[in-house]
Formats: sequence, structure tokens, C-alpha cells
Amino acid sequence: MKPIWIVDDDQSIRFVLEKALMREDLPTRSFTNAREVLTALDGANDEDGPQILVSDIRMPGGSGLDLLTRVKEKHPGLPVIIMTAFSDLDSAVSAFQGGAFEYLPKPFDLPKAVELIRRAVEESQREEVAEERMAAAPEMLGQAPAMQDVFRAIGRLSQSNVTVMITGESGSGKELVARALHKHSPRASGPFVAINTAAIPKDLLESELFGHERGAFTGAQTMRRGRFEQAEGGTLFLDEIGDMPFDLQTRLLRVLSDGHFYRVGGHSAVKANVRVIAATHQDLEQRVKEGVFREDLFHRLNVIRLRLPALRERLEDIPMLARHFLQQSAQQLGVEPKRISDAALTRLTTFAFPGNVRQLENICHWLTVMAPAQLIEPKDLPPEVGSGQVGTPLGRPVGGMVEGVPAAAAASTGDEAGVPVFPPSAPSAPAPVAGWEEGLEAEAMQLLASGRHDVWDALTKRFESKLILTALQNTRGRRIEAALKLGIGRNTITRKIQELGLE
Repeated sequence: MKPIWIVDDDQSIRFVLEKALMREDLPTRSFTNAREVLTALDGANDEDGPQILVSDIRMPGGSGLDLLTRVKEKHPGLPVIIMTAFSDLDSAVSAFQGGAFEYLPKPFDLPKAVELIRRAVEESQREEVAEERMAAAPEMLGQAPAMQDVFRAIGRLSQSNVTVMITGESGSGKELVARALHKHSPRASGPFVAINTAAIPKDLLESELFGHERGAFTGAQTMRRGRFEQAEGGTLFLDEIGDMPFDLQTRLLRVLSDGHFYRVGGHSAVKANVRVIAATHQDLEQRVKEGVFREDLFHRLNVIRLRLPALRERLEDIPMLARHFLQQSAQQLGVEPKRISDAALTRLTTFAFPGNVRQLENICHWLTVMAPAQLIEPKDLPPEVGSGQVGTPLGRPVGGMVEGVPAAAAASTGDEAGVPVFPPSAPSAPAPVAGWEEGLEAEAMQLLASGRHDVWDALTKRFESKLILTALQNTRGRRIEAALKLGIGRNTITRKIQELGLE
């Protein structure tokens, strides 16, 4: 493990911190001024560099704030803890807002100082892992079982030109799936052309899709190629197909059935060598029953159906996605990426996200601009997250279960019309059971039946979190008293609060 660098001209401070961190098996390296640190940083490689930098503010030969600025220029991801006397508190807060991980007021309580350094180390290690993942991030992210089934379906379809229907709520990433299907298909060298049929007025949509001849209508000064011709040899993605006007559905059906179409005002058939991928957030079966969507077109598009899960069904993906979007937003805005605390991530995972992944991306962009500090805490989250819809993490489809169907059976499951569905639709949720022990039994039974392999951890974390929060509420936040009442040690409750993100 890389050492914690301690910078202070006071030998007693350095000695006390070195001994305390040594007892925690944390290696250290000490410096008396900022110049020594900058010289050591210039000559250090990745292995010799610091894991954490702990620096005093007032030192001869350069202040800790100047050192912070210089360090952040060269090592923007390095957590820096600023030690400060009470009179320096204003400047420490400014440093905190300008990039310091945290500040440590002097005189400090040694266990609290070690706890803070330990938390910074954990954050540093977590960020290193996250950065490694980001460096090799694929076009789609997701470790949840429901997303893994989507990835498997894309893999199965990779060498096929079959028509695919992607269903899922708005903002769940249907176009990303369509692009992945194209990228991993035999048509990858051809163009990928996308059109949102709901965003184009009915009078213009026909020309957008099929093109028009010169003079076909007022304003048609030249011949124009439509999206079908633009996608020749590649893939045409028809988003929100459920909103396509009924008369245009007939023309689309003809193209899909015989592979030819006519430009608006044209008399010569144009051959279409295009793979069609359609997407919708609507229930097309219901649209067919209502008579607003052609049944024959539905069956023509619905050769393979791929269902994309909502974000509330893959809550375990939120930390990875949030860090990815924070990195992405920082890159777009040309600023240093912000970190997000475990407590803020826990708050995010209890939010229902009606806008799905797109809403999470927007929230991360908002946080990059609006959050005052480099470390995002729960109080920094936008109001809708704190007071909006709350999800029920253990009531959702989970584990190796694809919306109520075991993952192993997902590939062979079909819908009512005999069309393969990846993954299938969910069954109705079980009725609530009275009593906490019966409720625990029902939750455990649901998780065990789903095929998950982390049932113990999932339920234990919920149980411990609820127990500790209830004890702290009973003792008005006094940790030592809460630990005594629970029958656990002071260090245990402190560690559990950190591990469970209850700060």
C-alpha cells in the first residue's frame, strides 16, 4: 500500500500521527515543509507516491494552501486533508471547497483523525478502482443481472440481421442498445441512422423516412434522400415507433415485407438494404387492441423483443453509473471530477428515478456544476432526490432473476405470440406479510428464489442499518450510548456507520 504523507513543521504532531497510523497498519512518510513535498512528488513514481496527503496550513517555506494548489495541478485525484488551528478555519473551509478532501481542526481527537484518514484511504482506493473501470468502460455499463441478460442477448444477436424490437421506459437507454446491436453486427461498417418518429411532425415524417423527388411538394427544390437511403448497408433505428401515424405504418410495412419503397412524388422503386431496429416505451399490444397500431406491422417488427430494465430494477448499477457520469460531465466542462460519498450513493439508490438513466445523468451534470465541494454529500443532492419518489430496493426484481424468470430460462422464454423476449415480463409482486419476522422470511424467500448469491450481505446490511439508525435516534445521535444499548463496542459502531454509509 502507498504511504500517507504527513506535512507539518511541528515534530510532535508528526510523531503522534505516525504512531497512530502505524497501529492501524498504515505506512507513513513525513515532511517538515511544502518544498520537501513538491521535490519528493517530482521524483516519485506510481508506487512511491502518496495515497493521502495530510498537511498543516501554517508552515515556514510555503503554506499548506499553496501546497494544495500545486498538488492538485499535478495530481487532481489525490485526497488532501488540511490540518488547521481554529483561527485558520475560514481559509481551511476555502481550501475544502477548492479541492481538499476534508479539514482537521487542531487540536484534534486522535481517533477521529485516524478515522478521517482511514475514510480518505478507502475513498482513494475506491476512486482508483473506478478510474480503472472508466478507462476500459464499454459503450454500456451494468453489472445487475437484468443488464447482464441484455448483454447476453446482444451477444446472441451479434451475427444476425434479424429485426429487433427494444422496449423499455423513457430514458432507460434504448438507443444505446440499438447502437450496440449495430456495432456488434455484420453491418458494423455501415451507417447507423436514428430517427425519433414522435419528434417529427406527421406531414414531414414521410419525407424524412423515404425522401422526396424535386417538386414533390411546395418547397421541394431538390431531390432528397430519406433515412432509409442514408442507412443503406447499415442499421436504421426507429425510436418511439408506437407514435408513428397509422397511414405511415402501412408504408413501413411494405418496406419491411418486400424491401422496396418509393420517395415522396417518385415513381421508381428504391431498394432498401437496411436492418431495422425499433424501440418504444408504449405497450404495443394494447395499441393494437385500440386500433392505433397495425397488428401486421407489430408482428413484422416483433421478431425478437429485447426488454431494457428500468433503473429502479438495477439499483446496484447506480454507483458505477454515477461515477461514470460525474467523470463524463467533468470532462465536458473542463473541471476536476467530483467524488461522491457512500451516504450520497445510498440516498441515490433509494430514489425511484422515473426518468431512469437519463435522469441520473442529468443529476450528475447538475452536481458537477452546483455541488459546492469536491466530495458530494447527501445535502448536496437536488431537492427531488431528497423529497421525491423513494424506491424499494429489496422489493424489486433482483439477482439472477430476469423480471421473475430465472436467468437460465430467459433465453428460451417467449411471449404470448411465440416471440422470443429478452428478458420476459415480470409477475405480480407477492402480497405484503404482517410482522417483521414474517416480512424477513418473505424477503429472504424472494431473494433465494431469484438465484442471488449475496442474500446474507443484502439482508444483513438492511438489518444492521435499521438497528443502528433506530439506536442513534433513541440516544439523540450519541454513538457511545447507542453502542452500549446495542451491546457492541464504540469502534464497532463507528466502523459499521462508515461501512453502511450512515454518516
